[in-house]
Amino acid sequence: MAKIQMKTPLVEMNGDEMTRILWADIKQLLIEPYVDLKTEYYDLGLKHRDETNDQVTIDSANATLKYGVAVKCATITPNAQRVEEYGLKQMWKSPNGTIRAILDGTVFRAPILVKGISPTVRTWEKPITIARHAYGDIYKNSEMVIPGPGKAELVFTGADGKEIRQPIFDFKGPGILQGVHNLDSSITSFAHACFQYALSIHEDLWFATKDTISKTYDHRFKDIFGEIYESDYKAAFEAAGIQYFYTLIDDAVARIIRSKGGVIWACKNYDGDVMSDMVATAFGSLAMMTSVLVSPNGQYEYEAAHGTVTRHYYRHLKGEETSTNPIATIFAWSGALRKRGEMDALPELQAFADRLEKAVMDTVNSGIMTQDLALLYEGEAQTVTSRMFLYAVASKLPAAE
Repeated sequence: MAKIQMKTPLVEMNGDEMTRILWADIKQLLIEPYVDLKTEYYDLGLKHRDETNDQVTIDSANATLKYGVAVKCATITPNAQRVEEYGLKQMWKSPNGTIRAILDGTVFRAPILVKGISPTVRTWEKPITIARHAYGDIYKNSEMVIPGPGKAELVFTGADGKEIRQPIFDFKGPGILQGVHNLDSSITSFAHACFQYALSIHEDLWFATKDTISKTYDHRFKDIFGEIYESDYKAAFEAAGIQYFYTLIDDAVARIIRSKGGVIWACKNYDGDVMSDMVATAFGSLAMMTSVLVSPNGQYEYEAAHGTVTRHYYRHLKGEETSTNPIATIFAWSGALRKRGEMDALPELQAFADRLEKAVMDTVNSGIMTQDLALLYEGEAQTVTSRMFLYAVASKLPAAE
């Protein structure tokens, strides 16, 4: 059978550890036999990021601006232990943070539901989508260790040279200090993306911060969302029979636990990071959460919402087989291929992405799954290794309709 021909490359961002191993297997077993895969390749593995002084990460984001669609493997954000382990030049910032700062936009994360695995929260009947702001906050922070007594201030120097100063704290001894920022333009893009996404899937939109404590920073988010909703979207929401409301994030947590799901929960950058992991785990597994970054200029970056599965990678290095769940990484590829097909008017590529996802679901529904799912499955499960699972999906792929 002739392979599906692509017109425009995907931007391919390879990553680290166990997800890097799965990445190669997914391409070899599930994609390349059916698609004449065209990608512009960037190695975002930690060693190569260090060798290029992280320029490769910037280059991959700029390539996404050029080509419009990217697919990304999970990557390591190094801490002090990783700096020593890999002999790094410095403690590089999150590659996701760097990419999101260049692309801007919003990350939408939603769980992949499986028959036979009930959510931990018994009231949840429908998926919950986390809409995560993709710019600023602690991912673009500036921080320092305070060596001893002294005064810390916020200082802003305007283009006209005028200064605005505000005291932060009078240190009596050592401590730590952090500065974060955001942009009205980015918050505005975030709001529009959330409102438009809610209208596209006809679901209620919640937005939550902590403006009672953060009376300037978080309140700015609240105000911008409220103004844009009233001026641009209120009539459309009412016509669609869906609701937008703002609430405090602690109230949102209580509400979401009592809800039936089927809502979009918009969060600031770090809040979205944490809450998406909570939602994914409560629905079944961190390896069952899709993630797509939608740029306001129409670029898309697909990835799995989980990390590099370090513990399994160390076992792999010892020659042991692991039962690592590759589903979210497969869905990153299928999402990117579907979007590439949509943008390039290639219905056969879109149909292949649908078949690939169906083959995954058919495999799990037949009782074949990795250990993380088998522990939760309510029927008879056959626990297999990662590669055995991929072979099982490959066997079902030609027949998936």
